[in-house]
Formats: sequence, structure tokens, C-alpha cells
Amino acid sequence: MRADHRRILDHSFQLGYRDGVARTKEFDPDAALRAALDLFWRKGYEATSIQDLVDRLGIGRASLYATFGTKHDLYLRALDRYSEEMNGKAASALFPEGDALAAVKQLIRSFAEDAETDPDRKGCFVTNTAIECLPHDELAARRVDIGLGGLESAIAGALVRARNQGELSGDKDPYSLARFLITFVQGIRVIAKRPDRQRLTDAVDHALSLLD
Repeated sequence: MRADHRRILDHSFQLGYRDGVARTKEFDPDAALRAALDLFWRKGYEATSIQDLVDRLGIGRASLYATFGTKHDLYLRALDRYSEEMNGKAASALFPEGDALAAVKQLIRSFAEDAETDPDRKGCFVTNTAIECLPHDELAARRVDIGLGGLESAIAGALVRARNQGELSGDKDPYSLARFLITFVQGIRVIAKRPDRQRLTDAVDHALSLLD
């Protein structure tokens, strides 16, 4: 067999093919993505090696590349998943029946509480990405914009509803308040990596007083 033909067969085998037929994946790509998300969230992009991912996901390098592409591709997919999940939870929390303003306040308090009580001090994956990868990584920057923008829109929508219901004063701008709260929450998530309960409580109380 010619050497170049042998290399082609070897490469095909590494990518999960034998005799031109794709073999069935022996892992759950969704579970692998979740495991990658948790690893990137804890360690960051640069500190996470391909070997770290192989060990954590329990799959070979060839399967990792064939399924997810490069490490950067996998990181972006993990970031997308995180934003979808977090913004989905926030949207659900902000649109119950009843007091919209109370729902916004509770959401902000929950962000601070979650950040403070996280034993791993991971912070927010989107915020961590902004600190580590921006401004030089344009693809990551777009996802930061999308992640924060989605949360900002959900908060603004709830504040509009609160104003329409008479819970929020008519002279307050729901959109500027939402921008402020998003900026504030990102700061809280950074500060909470070295938490001080009184500092966080005072900051949250003061920020939410702007809604009264």
C-alpha cells in the first residue's frame, strides 16, 4: 500500500471512520459541552489546555476536534450555552404574574447571593470572558454583547411593565435603569470573588433604592 494512501486511512480512522463508514459516537455531545463549560468557567480560556478538556470530557482528541472544532470553537459554544441558560432563567424570573418591580429586585439580589455563596468563586462566565478575552477576541466580544444585551433587554422589559402597572415612577427611564443594573451586576460578580457580605448588601440596597 502506498504511504500516502496509508496516511489517508489512518487520518480517517482517527476522525472516527472505518472503511468509509462513520462509527457511532461513544459519548453524549451535549454532556461533553456541559463538562467543557464547567471547566472553562472554573479555569478560564487560556489556563484550560486541550489535555484538560480530553481528561474532563473523557474523549479522545480526534473526537473532540471532529465534534467541536478547535479549543476556541468549543469555548464559544460553551459561552453560547451559558448565556442561553442564564438569560432563559432570568427571563422566567422576571415575568411572573404580579409585581414586576419586586421581580427585578429579587433577580438582582439573587445574582449577588449566588455570587457570594458560590464555593468555587467562579463569578459569571460572560463577565470572566470580558475580563480575559476582550478586546482582542472579536468573536468572544460579540457573545459578551449578546449575553449582556439579552439580560439587559429582559430587565428593561420588566421595568417597562412595572412602570405601566404604576410600580415604577413615571419619571424613571426603564432602559437607562436596566443598563445601570447590568453594569452593577457585573461589578458585583467580580467583587464577590472575594466576598464581603456587608459590602455586597450595602451596594445592592443602594442600587435598588434607585427603583423606589
